[in-house]
Amino acid sequence: MRLTVIGTGYLGAVHAACMADIGHDVLGVDTDTRKIEALAAGRAPFFEPGLPEILARNIRNGRLRFTTSLAEAADFADLHFVCVGTPQRADSLAADLCHVEAVVDGLAPLLTRDSLVVGKSTVPVGTARALSRRMAARLRPGVDSEVAWNPEFLREGFAVQDTLTPDRLVVGVTSPEADRMLRDVYAPMLRAGVPYVSTDPATAELVKVAANSFLATKISFINAMAEVCDASGADVVTLADALGHDTRIGRRFLSAGLGFGGGCLPKDIRAFLARAEELQVGEAVSFLHEIDRINQRQRRRTVDLAFQLLGGTLAGRRIAVLGATFKPDSDDVRDSPALAVTEQLVDLGADLRVHDPEGLDNARVALTGPVYCADVMEACKDADLVLHLTEWSQYRALDPVALSEVVRAPRMLDARNVLDQAAWRGAGWQLRALGRPAHVPPPGQGDALRVTIPQSVAPAACAAPAPGDPLSGAPK
Repeated sequence: MRLTVIGTGYLGAVHAACMADIGHDVLGVDTDTRKIEALAAGRAPFFEPGLPEILARNIRNGRLRFTTSLAEAADFADLHFVCVGTPQRADSLAADLCHVEAVVDGLAPLLTRDSLVVGKSTVPVGTARALSRRMAARLRPGVDSEVAWNPEFLREGFAVQDTLTPDRLVVGVTSPEADRMLRDVYAPMLRAGVPYVSTDPATAELVKVAANSFLATKISFINAMAEVCDASGADVVTLADALGHDTRIGRRFLSAGLGFGGGCLPKDIRAFLARAEELQVGEAVSFLHEIDRINQRQRRRTVDLAFQLLGGTLAGRRIAVLGATFKPDSDDVRDSPALAVTEQLVDLGADLRVHDPEGLDNARVALTGPVYCADVMEACKDADLVLHLTEWSQYRALDPVALSEVVRAPRMLDARNVLDQAAWRGAGWQLRALGRPAHVPPPGQGDALRVTIPQSVAPAACAAPAPGDPLSGAPK
């Protein structure tokens, strides 16, 4: 099939390359001339594992081209994927749909034959219906176009894998013809047994924001439990492991730490809240306000713990920061918890040295003040405290003995709860983490409470049930 992908950011560039890789002829479209030139030369404008190879391969075989011309796109294909950004508005929690609307406004008058416009961006429920009306008002006489929605479920760092082998495909359509076209697009995935859900556009739009809201809720739940663990001396990692054995709950996304960030989860739950208010059902999702607050609070708690570890003073203290991106295997620093913590520490007068395997260029643009280091050891030299803020695999593989030889004081704050505490403490490090005791005993050697209640002082609730009492039946 011939198709276009309009918008070549994190979503669009990956979608365009992967659609070409499964055999379609694809034209990628963007207004950013420098980005289009880079893509046309086979250079990915951002870090995403596997993308450079798949991009270069399909440019070489002629199935993938790029342009800045919407007119060329309108002439090239009858199927157009819209993959532009929907950031949070500056004046509210709502999503800014100006880029999506601009695509419709620009493309509709250029169409000379019936077309299918498929949104993949994350949008408030009801957007497809509104865009359908907007497009109808701008089409030439005799030309018809349907707007469908096909939400993406990509994880940065795994975007190529998630596009080529998705765990499900969801399409929101209003005609059998649109459904047939999308089944043809994704035919290789359907032959491989990928679940395919065909529904109305409103339900398809809701699937994405509901999924992100659920994941955000799960992350904030375990972070709330981490606060309780800090107050009670319990261990949130063991707690999460125990909860994860319950198949109704599961262990994934149940990792306490610095919280979520990036260009999706934070702005998506806020946009969902705003849209629910517009639909007069805001109370139904009001819990998302607290989910957002818990997530933001983790950043402040990390700064507070750093303050404690440094004896109550941050001014002039050298702190090494391991990680600037919002997650590993990405160079994305949008709403990065790591950078948010770094910024707070800079404002408090600390001397920051920041390392990240892929995100330093973006971090320099987003935050001035720290010194950015290309080498981990350089970042940690003479540090009074090391902060582990993004769980890159190379940080988990650090040798605590070797690192102790370059820092001024062996203090580590593991804000992601993934470092081997025994190994770091065994190497002489003072190690702290959110939701974990300052000293974690080996398994089976904890300070188990062994309490014996003398019969003479046992409370009534502990007494044997009286005959006839419902509690006197067979033990469960």
